[in-house]
Amino acid sequence: MVNLSEINKAPERICAIDASTNSLAFAIFDNKDLELIGKINFEGNSTYNKVADACAKASSFFSLYQVQAVVIEHTVFINSPKTAADLALVQGGLLGGMSLSGTKTIKSINPIAWQTFIGNGRLTHAEKSVLRVSSPGKSESWYKTKERETRKQKTIKFVNTYYDKTIKDDDVADAVGIGHYAINNWTKLN
Repeated sequence: MVNLSEINKAPERICAIDASTNSLAFAIFDNKDLELIGKINFEGNSTYNKVADACAKASSFFSLYQVQAVVIEHTVFINSPKTAADLALVQGGLLGGMSLSGTKTIKSINPIAWQTFIGNGRLTHAEKSVLRVSSPGKSESWYKTKERETRKQKTIKFVNTYYDKTIKDDDVADAVGIGHYAINNWTKLN
């Protein structure tokens, strides 16, 4: 019998990234140990300028750190078609930069998969009710923002506890969460 986990064995050096239209938060894992974290900001007056900057910086970054594989969060449409399109463009620039650096393996993960894996799935009905009772009369968008902030803080708490860090940036914490899922579930990634 063939053991698929041996055929699809995770690379030793993985970089997990949480990209936005303005930055790339990263977490590099070496043999499942969290080695390096940080954030690279993109410059430019337009989305296209930021895409070019993202490509150049990604190429330089991935060449410098010699990662074997990258795991990136899927682009998901939330509320704004423009933001989703801009993020897709920036991610394309990042993928181009990774390719130029020689990165051969690029995988992706759905946000809710890694969030659920670290114990930070969607808020329960009870958690949402507590939020609404403790802050009555707010708009639906206010509650959605608070729910998102609550989940970001849960991710930060998980990362800081599990990896004994003092990360305050939620994008960097997300990159670590993505990487945590990847090093433990390599064969489930797309």
